[in-house]
Amino acid sequence: MNIDVYNPDNYLQGIPHDQFRWLREHAPVYWHPHPDGSGYWVVSRHADVMAVSRDFKTFSAEQGFVLVDDLPESTLEMTRNQLLGMDPPRHAKPRRAVISRFTSSRLKALEPQIREIAQNIMRSAREREEVDFVEDLAGDLPTAVICQLMDIPRDMWTQIRQWSDMQTSSSDPDLGGTEEEVLQASIEMGTYGFELACERKDKNGDDLISLLINQEIDGERVSEAEFASLFVQIAVAGNETTRGLISSGMHELLQRPALYRELEANPDKLGNAVEEMLRWTCPLHYFRRTATCDTEIAGTAIKAGDKVVMLYSSANFDESVFEQAMTFDIQRQNNPHMAFGHGIHLCLGANLARMEARIFFEEFFKNFSAIEETAPPRYIRSNSIHAFKSMPVKLSVR
Repeated sequence: MNIDVYNPDNYLQGIPHDQFRWLREHAPVYWHPHPDGSGYWVVSRHADVMAVSRDFKTFSAEQGFVLVDDLPESTLEMTRNQLLGMDPPRHAKPRRAVISRFTSSRLKALEPQIREIAQNIMRSAREREEVDFVEDLAGDLPTAVICQLMDIPRDMWTQIRQWSDMQTSSSDPDLGGTEEEVLQASIEMGTYGFELACERKDKNGDDLISLLINQEIDGERVSEAEFASLFVQIAVAGNETTRGLISSGMHELLQRPALYRELEANPDKLGNAVEEMLRWTCPLHYFRRTATCDTEIAGTAIKAGDKVVMLYSSANFDESVFEQAMTFDIQRQNNPHMAFGHGIHLCLGANLARMEARIFFEEFFKNFSAIEETAPPRYIRSNSIHAFKSMPVKLSVR
């Protein structure tokens, strides 16, 4: 088997299941060459990915950040205040700040607002017979939700999404840019977040920015500079993950018309179905950690400083954990997928994404009697992001 899970071209048809299966069976901890002449460990089994995720003392997110490519020092410095690139104890304060704003009761209170946003999106789509499902439907909901939660002016929503796409899809020629352009997008987005934090400090607002910037955790507040990095992570994650979940989830249903009709007739089954969509579509292929000391994974020696890549989109199809792993089963009961990661870096917006997806499908089924793909969807060229960049469809209005 020719293993190359670095080349973004190998993801243009989706998850490279043959390679991932071979890794799980024959080399679950695999030394993979990097184009710069170095290398990294690829961890592909569910149990090992989970073990690395849990052991933040041995496997650091902060040393080198979470991408397999080493970042320029200027860019790396900007990532240090992003939650996904922090280790304890620095990780604790901002995470607790965000957790306190995404409690189950707060999410329940947000449901009417999210539903109204979804209804407006469907209303707009009803006026056009043919749309790009990714851009015009799946992408609009998470952008609108996160921007409304943070009370970002409507005329900035498109810019927020453009900044997000530039940073997450830099390896795709249609979406990304040069290294300088990506860095500039990150700087501009962080600067905008800093400005918003400064504007809302001590103003007693009830938007997400005001709630985060003005609350105290152990007698301390999140600073404007800390919030700038937090803003980038919240906005990017809030856009990318949910858009990928909804569009890829719809595509999988369209490949299985009986399942589509079952959910259309029984929207109460959407909660379980969304979990299977998450397992199957897995919006992120991987995150990286760096070993802080000599250690081992599943009997393989790992040296201090080695990069370790956790393949979530392989772990989600581990046959030792998921019965009939290659079957898309919306009735699946045992579904410990890792689409949102695991451990202290479990995605903070996971339940918000679940709610958005459920509400989206509920409102879609109410508004449209049929949907048909008019051309094959196209994947983002990325070894990190697993999502479509376009999905042309024809809609039939109820």
